[in-house]
Amino acid sequence: MTAGVEHASGAQGADSLTHAQATIERLAPPVFNLDLRALAQLLVDAVESGAAVSFLAPLAVDEAEAWWRRTLTAEHSRAMVLVARLNGAIVGTVQLHPAWSPNQPHRAEIAKLLVHSSARGQGLGARLMRAVETEARGAGLRLLTLDAKRGAVAGELYRSLGWTMAGEIPRFALDTDGRTCHDAVIYCKELANADPVPPLPDSSSRLEPGNSRPL
Repeated sequence: MTAGVEHASGAQGADSLTHAQATIERLAPPVFNLDLRALAQLLVDAVESGAAVSFLAPLAVDEAEAWWRRTLTAEHSRAMVLVARLNGAIVGTVQLHPAWSPNQPHRAEIAKLLVHSSARGQGLGARLMRAVETEARGAGLRLLTLDAKRGAVAGELYRSLGWTMAGEIPRFALDTDGRTCHDAVIYCKELANADPVPPLPDSSSRLEPGNSRPL
């Protein structure tokens, strides 16, 4: 599921100017230890916030890091992971998973839209969504789908960005408490044809002190 994002409208003020300077890039191998740990902390933060992102609370950072390690090394060759950085540190991420089916070359799923709680309310979730849609369009994809917890604030964000609710699935998954169930809302968006767009910068050349060991 996609979750762990801020209110759709975002907060205004001095802090919004700071977060507007956050950069969004495509995460490319090798993925270094500091980035891997930051992604793990993002996932833990989302679970602690009650977000529906496949895991139950409490989620240990080491477990989250192991999941990211497996995910990043096993991804389909066309899969994309975008990250938002503020002062070099990862504070948000989203994934694009093109369909594997031969009869769905035009479709992809959006997953794991996460913004750290310290960076929410500044529009980073919307920026990540727009960026991943742009990347999808540039890759020739024309239909995107995602699912979200019914009643989550993420739904407001998706609708504000032109996503259409396609339906609901009752009792889709457990909440982070491991006891109660929640319904899932399925969203879709058709991408209009557009001229090719330049790709986002990637992290392949990023090498910072203490971040020297690749995945």
